[in-house]
Amino acid sequence: MKMATVRRHAMSLADVTEQPHFKFSSFRVRGRIFVTVPPGDELIHVFVAEEDRERALAMYPEWAEKLLWGGKVVGLRVRLEAAAPAAVKSLVLKAYEAKAR
Repeated sequence: MKMATVRRHAMSLADVTEQPHFKFSSFRVRGRIFVTVPPGDELIHVFVAEEDRERALAMYPEWAEKLLWGGKVVGLRVRLEAAAPAAVKSLVLKAYEAKAR
């Protein structure tokens, strides 16, 4: 999957902006971050709920791993090259919906 596809999908969602976040890029809905993009466009960090995260980890261990922040699991790190586009789009949508509430 290409970062351009992730970007198009995220930006197609209502009220989404792309903004810098330190050395990363981020997608936000009304100021709340739901995806970050580390430099290089090879990975994305998707901030999904625990249930969605655990399901993705079980289903996609070849490209999804736990994202830690300060020792706490806060989402998923997704390796785009190996990822299934439909699954990534679904995860991005779930993260968006959680932050849009």
